[in-house]
Amino acid sequence: MEKIIFFSLVIPILAFVIYLGGSAIMKGFSAKVSNRPNKLEEEDQGQSQNITMDADQLSGELNRLNELLKNGVLTQEEFEKAKKKILDN
Repeated sequence: MEKIIFFSLVIPILAFVIYLGGSAIMKGFSAKVSNRPNKLEEEDQGQSQNITMDADQLSGELNRLNELLKNGVLTQEEFEKAKKKILDN
């Protein structure tokens, strides 16, 4: 008799705890999905900043090569090869 009373109390409590855990997990998944587009927009902004930095680095490299050409460290052929290599990457 005591076992029946015990199990009749424990089983509904256990079911309720499992229900609460499942609903919390589902809310977490839905929050993750709703934040996903914002994350993609942030990545797009980050990529545009990387493109700007790459353009700055590219112009810096070309300016450095030009200075080396002006100072006589590089020949015109070496300058053209290095410039082509930088622009191809």
